[in-house]
Amino acid sequence: MSKNIKSITNPKLKLEILTPAEVKKIHDATLWIIEKVGVKFPSQRALDVWTANGAEVDRGRQIVKVRGEIIEAALKKCPPMYPLAARDPNQDLSLDGNHVYVGTDGCGVEVIDIHTGGRRTSKIQDVIDIARVADATEEVAFHWVPVSAQDMPVESRGLYEIKAIWENSTKHVQTESIYDAAEAKAAIEMAALIAGGKEALRKRPVLSLMQCSASPLGHDGGSLDAALLAAEAGIPTGFMTMAACLTTGPAAMAGTLAVGNAEVIAATALLQLAYPGAPVFYAAAQTASDPRNGAYTGGGPEDFLFGAATNVLSDFYNIPLSMGSFATGAKEPNWQAGIENSLSTFMAGIVMSDMLLGVGFLHGSRIWSYAEMMMDCEIFSIIEKIMRGIVVNDETLALDTIAAVGPAGNYLAQKHTRKHMLDLFVPQFMDRRPYNEWESKRDDARDWALAKARRILAEHQPDPLDPKIGAEMAKIIMSVEKKGATEPAR
Repeated sequence: MSKNIKSITNPKLKLEILTPAEVKKIHDATLWIIEKVGVKFPSQRALDVWTANGAEVDRGRQIVKVRGEIIEAALKKCPPMYPLAARDPNQDLSLDGNHVYVGTDGCGVEVIDIHTGGRRTSKIQDVIDIARVADATEEVAFHWVPVSAQDMPVESRGLYEIKAIWENSTKHVQTESIYDAAEAKAAIEMAALIAGGKEALRKRPVLSLMQCSASPLGHDGGSLDAALLAAEAGIPTGFMTMAACLTTGPAAMAGTLAVGNAEVIAATALLQLAYPGAPVFYAAAQTASDPRNGAYTGGGPEDFLFGAATNVLSDFYNIPLSMGSFATGAKEPNWQAGIENSLSTFMAGIVMSDMLLGVGFLHGSRIWSYAEMMMDCEIFSIIEKIMRGIVVNDETLALDTIAAVGPAGNYLAQKHTRKHMLDLFVPQFMDRRPYNEWESKRDDARDWALAKARRILAEHQPDPLDPKIGAEMAKIIMSVEKKGATEPAR
């Protein structure tokens, strides 16, 4: 299996989704929200940091109001670029604004079984199997913990998940499944084992953490404490807003952008005030609630516009972006999934969002599908090809070849054709067969994609993790479980 990683790099296509004046207006509105309305930070440690830096802190309500100049000064300390390291250094990712990488999505709770096709609750074996398939797939540059290991203890579930991925893949791991300080401390120790020590981990962070905000204008206390520990250790950390028009944000998209932006940059500023220069990233998966019933949509034109707009905002603050791109609201791999994932990924790709999430998910990040994963990767390959644009030079103009063939000739036998024919996109799952062949077989992309995933799972053997490191990780997890068992119930 190839160890290559595919990314969008040096694109020729561009898109302006927000003008500089509109970005400035959203930024000013965001600062007004943070200063006049406030953001909830239910963490004693976070409130202490804000108090020490001149914020107005209501400890009873856990609401923090911060002057704009404090936020802006803190954000200037964010590093604009840094690496996401991998167990295999050849698979390190550069977050430099000139690459678009794709990862799996996170925390799904159900799986379409790869063998039976039945829908069931996710478990640790699914984390292992998905990691192995992703390890062999060049479009997948990094892992989010894809599904919840619901057969593992709650207090250590996130640790079992990242251990399972490190044992079954050499690529970078980014998780949203570390929810409190105890798990964060253990995860940092585990990552240090991979990197070769805590100082080595600062230079080559093999783990990154993402925490979800609690829209509107709030955060989770355990997530804040985990993020502060990660920032202290030099582990890249981001906060993801999932503010939705109508429910956790205003009906108007600009207002929802401002609400989500306030959540993200307030928390990002907190990390910079606590640990200046800590690697951070902007994270977003904003959407619109359905006006008919208020339900989460997981797709639609608002998602596509939000995806592009949040990249413009992250560029304004000069920090990388991790965003939801795939994760269709469709219930199965179908035309809806294809439309939503193609358009959302194209919009995110053309504005050069650093990290795209969602490969493999259906029903708005709830249900994992191997067939969807493979087809999502093909969507990314198509967009990566589009983003290269048309190269114009003496070689590609091929004037000598054109002259050799002349009028009414054929290019198939030409040396130039043999040299460049594989530059053309060759799909794995798009049906280009003659009609009669399709009619006789009646199979389609879903069948081929599932067959490919089954083949990878049966044949691919990832580079193994040193068993000694795995054993040390197991000890760290056991210590978390023992501590949890001895602490009194709250």
